[in-house]
Amino acid sequence: MAEQKWVYSFGDGKAEGAASMRNLLGGKGANLAEMSNLGLPVPPGFTITTEVCTAFYANDRQYPAELASQVEAALAAVGQSVGASFGDAQNPLLVSVRSGARASMPGMMDTVLNLGLNDTTVEGLALRSGDKRFAYDSYRRFIQMYSDVVLGVDHHNFEEILEYYKEEHEFNLDTELTAEDWLRVIALYKERIEEELGKPFPQDVNEQLWGAIGAVFGSWRNARAETYRRLHNIPEGWGTAVNVQAMVFGNMGETSATGVAFTRNPSTGEHAIYGEFLVNAQGEDVVAGIRTPQSLTKKARLEANDRKPSMEEAMPEVFVQLTDVFDRLEKHYRDMQDVEFTVQNGKLWMLQTRSGKRTARAALKIAIDMAREGLIDEKTAVTRVDPAALDQLLHPTLDPDAERDIIATGLPASPGAASGEVVFSSDEAASARAEGRRVILVRIETSPEDIHGMHSAVAILTTRGGMTSHAAVVARGMGRPCVSGVGSIRIDYKAEQFTVMGVTVKKGDIITVDGSTGHVIRGEVPMLQPELSGDFATLMGWADTYRRMKVRTNAETPVDAMTARKFGAEGIGLCRTEHMFFDEARIVAVRQMILADDEKGRRAPLQKILPMQRDDFRQLFVIMKGLPVTIRLLDPPLHEFLPKTPEEIAQVSETTGMPADKLARRVQELHEFNPMLGHRGCRLGITYPEIYEMQARAIFEAAIEAANETGEAVIPEVMIPLVAMKGEFDLLRERIVAVAGAVEKERGTSLEYQIGTMIELPRAALMAREIAKSAEFFSFGTNDLTQTTYGISRDDAASFMNDYMAKKLISQDPFVSLDPDGVGELVSIAAERGREARPGIKLGICGEHGGDPASIAFCEGVGLNYVSCSPYRVPIARLAAAQAALAVAANAGHD
Repeated sequence: MAEQKWVYSFGDGKAEGAASMRNLLGGKGANLAEMSNLGLPVPPGFTITTEVCTAFYANDRQYPAELASQVEAALAAVGQSVGASFGDAQNPLLVSVRSGARASMPGMMDTVLNLGLNDTTVEGLALRSGDKRFAYDSYRRFIQMYSDVVLGVDHHNFEEILEYYKEEHEFNLDTELTAEDWLRVIALYKERIEEELGKPFPQDVNEQLWGAIGAVFGSWRNARAETYRRLHNIPEGWGTAVNVQAMVFGNMGETSATGVAFTRNPSTGEHAIYGEFLVNAQGEDVVAGIRTPQSLTKKARLEANDRKPSMEEAMPEVFVQLTDVFDRLEKHYRDMQDVEFTVQNGKLWMLQTRSGKRTARAALKIAIDMAREGLIDEKTAVTRVDPAALDQLLHPTLDPDAERDIIATGLPASPGAASGEVVFSSDEAASARAEGRRVILVRIETSPEDIHGMHSAVAILTTRGGMTSHAAVVARGMGRPCVSGVGSIRIDYKAEQFTVMGVTVKKGDIITVDGSTGHVIRGEVPMLQPELSGDFATLMGWADTYRRMKVRTNAETPVDAMTARKFGAEGIGLCRTEHMFFDEARIVAVRQMILADDEKGRRAPLQKILPMQRDDFRQLFVIMKGLPVTIRLLDPPLHEFLPKTPEEIAQVSETTGMPADKLARRVQELHEFNPMLGHRGCRLGITYPEIYEMQARAIFEAAIEAANETGEAVIPEVMIPLVAMKGEFDLLRERIVAVAGAVEKERGTSLEYQIGTMIELPRAALMAREIAKSAEFFSFGTNDLTQTTYGISRDDAASFMNDYMAKKLISQDPFVSLDPDGVGELVSIAAERGREARPGIKLGICGEHGGDPASIAFCEGVGLNYVSCSPYRVPIARLAAAQAALAVAANAGHD
């Protein structure tokens, strides 16, 4: 059998690999091969494949047996290509050793430059180059980098030695040191290494090479790389490749340079070269910030008011070559490129190209511009923008140039930014809003009783809770910035202040909350307002052309509904009626209803609530103008509407005239050990049918009034929550139909409506065939379906979910992105069985997952009719639905 190929060579205008081999060669290796095949000037080298990384970790960090001989042969070929030999005392080949995962992970893994230098070969380099200073500068760089990356001697050791030496000899810049200076610094470096390790710096060049290769593979599992992979959903099993490449030197004097550039502006998307370079430098000098880089173009230099010449002015011939390379790369890859290059004695060398990271604003502009330039088509443009990144465009953001005094950092729970006065109670927030003041609600944690305060505040800050806590979920639904889980903050409600890092912030003090970064900032920070026309509107129009699923919104207030319509929502997929119950004008009647001793006593306060609910629904129907509106009947347990502490009970007793002892007794009676699994949802409707009857009447009367007002047909969708068995649904459906009949008789008109259920229990998913015989639609409540499938409360999950991800038990928080294997399987089963009983049954999803791109892709695969999400996530869902539909179509084409 032929031995497996572990090493692929590139350079000299040819390569064994190509861009299509990205999974095997990694992004950097595949692009180096592709640039070689395009005839661009690429220093020769070779790539050790990602399969070696996988084998390395699968076999107790042992390499495949054939690897050493393949590396040796490839290294000899590189030496032959450049006319040098690895380890040769007279004419040494030097190489760089870099990582290269298939997904770009900038700065996450390790790099070693100038490898192959030792006390002997450095003399050969000096002789060959005719520049002793350059040779010893390269050697000290190699020692510093190799010791840090491979030997574990921290770089600050070397920075300390060099700074002290420069100070002692009155040097300001590294370029002022002579060859003799570098010799002395190298001697000091070696002494420090021996002190730290108890052994000298390695002189064997092969030991150096394999040490560097091992360090790159080892860095695949370093802490920063693991964190990056977790944040960007990069599987550990992908591994990294290692690229070994002949060194080219940007530090060989004034005709040499190194630089980093983007073919377009990665911040704005402007079609203009964007980047920096340094004369007489190596790559790490540009990113290290030790020297101030120079602009590439004259225009950029003038805009920066910089006196140092741009590359366009200092190296005009090389600059022309570079711009030609940029044009060729953009046309070939059909995307904005991030490139690294070196100029050695006036000759341009390309070291890397990759699709460049960019802001959402830039991504939008680049996608639209490239489509108009004919580089890509509209479908490709739609796939080029990360839907989640649109959050940056939909909310006010902090001015990037503004100063900020960050006093704490928590979880970025809901995007956007806002400044306002600190308040510590929801009542205060509501009062302040009534006076026209902007406030930020600061709580240890929020509960459903805080709805009015959260709605009144411009932002929310909590010290407890995760990304799926009550505060986070509700804030996202309202489009309010929210930072949650700021454990470093200590709130003193009594003193009306909080403390953090020695800073005390009192009620009325101004703070700024950035829900996109999790930062809490003292004082007011200038904002940039979102712009939803132009390129944004164009891309959304293209996305709507290609998506199949409808996108609805979760909304229960006119403001939310209008916001969602502005963002392109095609109806309401979830109206949570309980949020309406917490309104100050009706909470008293709600409590009277709960405290009543019998049905008659409950019906009187329900009659007070009826006109308010009717008007709520009428407004939503009018705003939606004939679009579907799904209204969920009362879901949470009744105790959530009652006061909890003795102080709150006393206050409610005083304002309502209800006896405090009766209030306390009823609170105790309604107490449940696990309310999430208790007397809630349809179970309330079965025990207290008059509640659901009142809501049904409000819905149907509102539908008639809205239809008369707008002239549009209104077809409400009445959703019964938490159904586990067909009998529950049938019992309540019968009541709702009876109410509809009564309203039709009273109003002298006929009603068109649908009655369906929310699938949020595993039993409901399994019994979907039976339930669908009566239910006209299913809406998957994946928040609760995830809770009941895992047996985990989403409000408590944050305390241990990170441990599960760190231990690789799960790759994603299932409350953030739908678990396709467990919860997703239940959704698939319910969809399939529901369609068997009722072909054409309407299927949607209305949990938090309705705004998550990965979850939306799953919904497209299952063939759901729509997703429903919070208003500010509607554009994200529209784009994600289009991308999912295009992906499904592309896969079908490959089949």
